[in-house]
Amino acid sequence: MGIDLYCVMGNPVAHSRSPWIHARFAELTGQTLRYDRRLIPMEGFATSVRAFAAEGGRGCNITVPFKFDAAVLADCVSERATLAGAVNVLSFQGGAILGDNTDGAGLVIDLQRNAGFDLRGHQVLLIGAGGAAAGVLGPLLHEHPASITVANRTLARASVLVARHAELAAQMEVELVGRSLLDLRGNFDLVINATSASLSEAGIPVAGSTLKRGALAYDMMYGAPAQGFLTWAAEHGASARDGLGMLVGQAAEAFLIWRGVMPPEQQVLDELRAVMQERS
Repeated sequence: MGIDLYCVMGNPVAHSRSPWIHARFAELTGQTLRYDRRLIPMEGFATSVRAFAAEGGRGCNITVPFKFDAAVLADCVSERATLAGAVNVLSFQGGAILGDNTDGAGLVIDLQRNAGFDLRGHQVLLIGAGGAAAGVLGPLLHEHPASITVANRTLARASVLVARHAELAAQMEVELVGRSLLDLRGNFDLVINATSASLSEAGIPVAGSTLKRGALAYDMMYGAPAQGFLTWAAEHGASARDGLGMLVGQAAEAFLIWRGVMPPEQQVLDELRAVMQERS
């Protein structure tokens, strides 16, 4: 029997801290596995996944820009991933590809436990309508904010995401609306950047007026790519937080799916922040 293989697939992917996280999870829980990065050609996602499974791969994390592709590829998709229409965790069992989405769980845990932010009754701005935004909208709605505005460069994509979650929003009694970034008005208690703008150094996608004084501004990116967003938030009187806690949280949920063991998430998050601060 060879060692169990896992990986993170994306484009770009060199920045990913997932191999470090999962190696540490394995060490702390006594699991034996290998976890790598795989840079996937933009037109080669399905082929790459099947090739990895054929090599003996047990599962993989999916990052930008393939989360929608992963949902289409999977033979069976969890309820939360079905709602999102996006998948960030694949498992290979008995020749089948199983899809799940742990992004929202990771985000909510980080907001509540690590940032001390209670979503209930607050006004939330979710920037972006891609795979990252799709994965977190459902779990955010379950926390009963007063409203969530999904703002995207193209209104059509925001509208599709809002329509998919409209029934859940009604059940949770949350006002859910879609907006174009060009038509965005109002200010918010929580602003979440779910775009890849930080990764590509494309600038801040919204104006500082979207932030209420004392708001929390959260970038799903982490490390150096998130620094521009964090600086912008602080300059406009907001508290700023990067997505490192979300990254570790969603990874812990994926590790549980794959290995049946919940790793010590908080310990690994603290260790990873210390490692990144030493190297910065």
